[in-house]
Amino acid sequence: MEQQLKRKQGAVYVEDILIAYHTLKDVVFHTPLQKNPLLSERYGCNVYLKREDLQVVRSFKLRGAYNRMKHLTDEERRNGIVCASAGNHAQGVAYSCRALGVHGKIYMPATTPRQKVSQVQLFGKDMVEIVLVGDTFDDSYNEAVKCAEAEGRAFIHPFDDEYVIAGQGTIGVEVLNDCDEPIDFLFASIGGGGLMAGLGTYVKSISPSTKVIGVEPAGAPSMKAALERGHVVTLAEIDKFVDGAAVKTVGDKTFALCCGVLDDIVVVPEGKVCTTILELYNENAIVAEPAGALPIAALDFYKEQIRGKTVVCVVSGGNNDIDRMQEIKERSMIYEGLQHYFIVNFPQRAGALREFLDEVLGPTDDITRFEYTKKNNKESGPALVGIELKRREDYAPLIERMKKKGFPFQEVNKDPNLFHLLI
Repeated sequence: MEQQLKRKQGAVYVEDILIAYHTLKDVVFHTPLQKNPLLSERYGCNVYLKREDLQVVRSFKLRGAYNRMKHLTDEERRNGIVCASAGNHAQGVAYSCRALGVHGKIYMPATTPRQKVSQVQLFGKDMVEIVLVGDTFDDSYNEAVKCAEAEGRAFIHPFDDEYVIAGQGTIGVEVLNDCDEPIDFLFASIGGGGLMAGLGTYVKSISPSTKVIGVEPAGAPSMKAALERGHVVTLAEIDKFVDGAAVKTVGDKTFALCCGVLDDIVVVPEGKVCTTILELYNENAIVAEPAGALPIAALDFYKEQIRGKTVVCVVSGGNNDIDRMQEIKERSMIYEGLQHYFIVNFPQRAGALREFLDEVLGPTDDITRFEYTKKNNKESGPALVGIELKRREDYAPLIERMKKKGFPFQEVNKDPNLFHLLI
């Protein structure tokens, strides 16, 4: 069995996933497949959530990590392993290190949410060493590869490995076993592609009529770019917000497999992901991390196609740092058109600020931020003004009143460079 996957030269088949399923059955939780009444009503279909956020390490990554490490040779176990991760793979590896008695060195971006770093240490205890380096997964990956070569450690890839892919594919076994009706659409997030490569391979083999839809964040659509160009590409820049799916370069093996199983890819703006995170928490008491909310966020872009159908969304993880909630709320409100920032040049006349408050702001508009951009002459001059609206429709009247009353302004929301500098 050790050589089985290698002989297939990068391919993963149903039997590989079934072998992984039996390897993992006493290690991972068989997570629930839950019909969600609110989402089902909203989209006029049957929406089921595969709750991998309830997994042992609160994400699906344990499946692939443990399956890969279970197949280490005796020499590899003695030498120890190394991995790179944005957080969830690290937790799966750390858990596996402790369970299998293998020492692990884990490289993570310095930008990884504190909650994920703490969880890695919790699961691995004295069997792991954490190294925070770089700003992105790719930075950590490069350092981890150097470590593997220098120290003779086995590298546990987060997605581009046959055993890892087969492990992630076990989600598909559970989904098809648990769903009593044929599945019309399956949505799952794509970072490096390991989840979709394994999940899609199994589902398409057993239920070829199921439409398999990958979902990527708009700030890091690396699989979509690869599929459009016909080969793996490296994105020059990515938005790191959806940290579990913010990957510049997908895997060669995952790309090859995804080419054969994906019916479509949906690219979702980060702000829409934030709205979905808040809705899942407020309406369903589900704590989803950004990558875990991606598939549900994608339903809005498929609402016509899924009406009357049976839909499964994989909630891939729930490792969300509470410290990020303010940013999540603000990104959501900006996306929904409810939060706006302006540089307002107040006219040099007496009472201009009072006039702005009384005659420019609408009855339900609220100032959430106000600061002069100059430290002197505070009675006039430019100021950064944040305004929260009750309804998206209140935006146009606000703009019209500012123009009519003679308040020159610049919209910070529409200037990415200015937005990142000031907000």
